[in-house]
Amino acid sequence: MSYDVPFRFLQALDPSALTSLPAAIHAVDAAITDSRNAGKDFETDPAVLLLIRHAGRLATDERQTDLQLRRACIDQIAELKRRPALLVLSQKGVAYDASAKHLFHADGRRAMRRLADALGLREDAYDIRSNAGGVAVSGEITLHGEEVWVQLSLDCRGADLEILYRRVSGRRDHVGERNHWTSVRDLLAPDRFAQRLRRELALTPAPEQAVRLFA
Repeated sequence: MSYDVPFRFLQALDPSALTSLPAAIHAVDAAITDSRNAGKDFETDPAVLLLIRHAGRLATDERQTDLQLRRACIDQIAELKRRPALLVLSQKGVAYDASAKHLFHADGRRAMRRLADALGLREDAYDIRSNAGGVAVSGEITLHGEEVWVQLSLDCRGADLEILYRRVSGRRDHVGERNHWTSVRDLLAPDRFAQRLRRELALTPAPEQAVRLFA
């Protein structure tokens, strides 16, 4: 059943009590909800539009031009590129945060694919598995090749021990040899990490590497 209330119209006509941007944004959200409950199009609701304009005025800082704000956005993008999302998520954790967990697993799978490429693994010679687990854990992302097993997880091991890796004997070997641990930062440098894996686990060189060794 649709219903309407006059509050958003009264607030839009006199928004003087909305003196901060968070308060104005909350009022806009509430007005949109009221408009939808009334079965109206919130995009043309006069109260919603007036409250949005009021929020815009509160957001305007004459000391910061659009150009300055755009530059600030560009600077933030550059900063985020220097700090990959996978590293940030690993530091803050993703338990009880469905959106963060989804991003963690998506970026984790991409990182594992880059590592597989750096190791020179054929596409049919490895699997990448993602197990989300329950809401209280990060779950894990696993790269499982014929000789190498690498897993990313935030559960139990602590900071700088997010990566567990070991040598295995085929993709049916889920136990493998001695465990090694390292930081997620190593996974974000796949070429260097691949060299470390080859050295520490004594992996068979990729075909093109073998050619170079005996050339």
